Amino acid sequence: MIRGRLRCLMRGAGIFLSALWLGGCVSATVDEMTYNEPVAGIGESSVVILGRRHAPDYDTEFDFIECIGDHIHSGDPSIDVINEIAFINEFYPWFEPRTAPMQPQSIDRLLDIPMAMERFADMKLEYMIWIDGKTVDTDRVGSMSCGIGPGVAGCFGFGTWGTESEYEATIWDFTDQVEVGKVSANTSGQSYMPAVIVPIPIIAPVQGTACDSLGDQLLEYLSAHH
Repeated sequence: MIRGRLRCLMRGAGIFLSALWLGGCVSATVDEMTYNEPVAGIGESSVVILGRRHAPDYDTEFDFIECIGDHIHSGDPSIDVINEIAFINEFYPWFEPRTAPMQPQSIDRLLDIPMAMERFADMKLEYMIWIDGKTVDTDRVGSMSCGIGPGVAGCFGFGTWGTESEYEATIWDFTDQVEVGKVSANTSGQSYMPAVIVPIPIIAPVQGTACDSLGDQLLEYLSAHH
């Protein structure tokens, strides 16, 4: 299933109106694929959302993972989302980037460790969701100068830059040790920095839109089986 949307935020007025309109627009495309549908709901079990950080050129942001978890829990407070950093610390060193399982079948080796198996049982973990991706700025153009002179001080100029987010969520059924679905979100937007005396940043909420897009789809999946 592929879903697209355009989110626009307009702030300010006057001569910057058209720039603000453009700067507040973010496009988002969500691709969802689920399979091996579970036959039972989560019940009193829990879910943990973890970021992939094994790539040599980027780490999935911790605050983005926290945003996804907050989005899911806000949408359905009955879903117990385990804090990522607390989970990683609890299972150190088994979920560090160099040791984290890359396939659901790799969970077997953790369940062979009595201490780890006991902790998993205490958490009643049902789903493990891996988020892989990043947000980057692109195509920065424009110029701005600031100075102080007789009777006047301020900045003048105009700058703009693009921002792109690409994230993929892979859902593991922890109990059955199988992958049950994937959701990806690609978002992009243009931010602006006009300045007549005072710089006014108009930031496109690209990463926030990616969080909402992934969070909505994961919430729909988890709530449907809750």
